[in-house]
Amino acid sequence: MRNWRIQKRTDVSTARRILIPIVFIFVALAFCGLFLIGLGFNPFTVYGEMLASIISVRGIQKSIVSGLPLIFTGLAVAFGYRMNLNNIGADGQYAFGAIFAVWFGLFGPVLPAPLKILCMFVLAMIGGAFIALIAAIPKAFWDVNETILTMMLNYVALYVLNYLMYGPWKEKGQMVAQTAKIKEKYWLPDIPGIGVNSILIIAIVIAVILYFFHKKTTKGYEMEVIRRSPGAATYAGINVRKNIILVLAISGAIAGLAGFAQVAGIIHRVQADLPNGAGYTGIVIAYLAGLNPLVVVIVGILFGALQISAVAVQVSGVPSQIATMIQGSIMLFVIAGDFFNRYRIARFGENGSQKKGGE
Repeated sequence: MRNWRIQKRTDVSTARRILIPIVFIFVALAFCGLFLIGLGFNPFTVYGEMLASIISVRGIQKSIVSGLPLIFTGLAVAFGYRMNLNNIGADGQYAFGAIFAVWFGLFGPVLPAPLKILCMFVLAMIGGAFIALIAAIPKAFWDVNETILTMMLNYVALYVLNYLMYGPWKEKGQMVAQTAKIKEKYWLPDIPGIGVNSILIIAIVIAVILYFFHKKTTKGYEMEVIRRSPGAATYAGINVRKNIILVLAISGAIAGLAGFAQVAGIIHRVQADLPNGAGYTGIVIAYLAGLNPLVVVIVGILFGALQISAVAVQVSGVPSQIATMIQGSIMLFVIAGDFFNRYRIARFGENGSQKKGGE
């Protein structure tokens, strides 16, 4: 009699990391195809429209733009989790970053455009860091669970955002709950010849900085030590409390830049419910990217393409719920598929020896 056991993989090849998500994307599409057939839609037609919406030049541009806020929230979550800090509050930090940026853009003093944009950039980071610090301080001093704190702060931040959008900051004469646009001279320019806003360059630069921060700096090493053993870190003289506050503040600041991206680079205003779940999607992106900041950029753009393609099929008459299901199923199946990157299923004989042929 042979037993099947789950073993943790000690190493995973690059080819496997690439192929497993692709395989499970097709599994998700097959799963959703059954529902589409049951509802009277041709799945090949629906998927063809989804693909057509993102393979054109315009589709690629839209995918990148849609993915920009997701890149920042993914980078924020990945940075925190490099020290085992679960920042579930990227939605709220994104919202506060947008609030601080649009406040200065609309109501701040008249300044030269580069200085005004720089101030909005810094204030967006301060806004995100501020809401993150509300969770960081109890975590650092009293070991209060940061997962619950950051998640609950999402609701606080979104209530504040919606109060401003439906109340004092609502654009006059408009039915939509949103602010007025900031002046065009304060918009970030597009990258010449590409048709994508230059906020993409900022996202890439931050991802590169974070990559080398983890690999080459003392603070990056301290984060790794704390992640592996807070007790050993304390014994080695590393200030764990200080690092918790610093890491969560930086994580929140990066998430706040998603708000800056919207205000200065994409829609140039703030709307009610603006994050729209981008912070939670950032968790998935960070997980699938293996917490690698450079990979987060790529995965973020791919998720942007997924959002654009899901919207495209609604135009063809597919209910919005089905489009959302397709998007959600792909996310869930890809996450589930990561099990086969982390573990293998092996066969063992009665004497405990491993048999050939296990996965």
